[in-house]
Amino acid sequence: MLVDDHEVVRKGMKFLLEDEENLEIIGEASDGEEALQRIEELKPNLVLLDVNMPGMNGIEAAKKISANYPAVRVLIFSMHNDPDYIVNSVTNGVDGYILKDAEKEEILKAMKTVHRGEKYFPPNVSALLVSALQGGGMPKVKSKRSASVLDKLSKKEKEILKFIAQGMSSKDIALRLTLSIRTVSNHRANMLKKTGLNNTAELVRMATNEGF
Repeated sequence: MLVDDHEVVRKGMKFLLEDEENLEIIGEASDGEEALQRIEELKPNLVLLDVNMPGMNGIEAAKKISANYPAVRVLIFSMHNDPDYIVNSVTNGVDGYILKDAEKEEILKAMKTVHRGEKYFPPNVSALLVSALQGGGMPKVKSKRSASVLDKLSKKEKEILKFIAQGMSSKDIALRLTLSIRTVSNHRANMLKKTGLNNTAELVRMATNEGF
């Protein structure tokens, strides 16, 4: 099943995959909420899922798919090579992550690998993931410490942190909470200062550890 808010992308993928044996596109969706409805109806084996979509984004949808439909494999198909997106995707249960500028052969390889129950992260994505996990400061934070750190955050900051952990961009969070992008960015900076963390990836790890 294809999930992307851009019809041209869905049409392009259908054209790209239509002649492939043992591969049938049984449905489409344009956002996360519609994707969950279609998954319930169609029971696909594999979902090719975009990240940035209106309403429920791809990472939030992936988390719900993983929890409610564990037999459905999820492959993120995104234009974003930002480590934060990749880490958020992995921590929310995706089975693979591939960029939209990948060649057809690599897209097919990713789909087949994920479909047979394995994980797939191409070298360029794996390098970004390793950098975030090892060099980018994704330390294992003990629950007692992270709980005390979270106490320093305001109610609004915790609300924003929840959305950050779901993979939402500052723009998406601003729209959801009817705030300016600048205000969301300021809250993000304040959270880093209060927690003593270095980047958004560390915030995501802390939030994930605490069940955000």
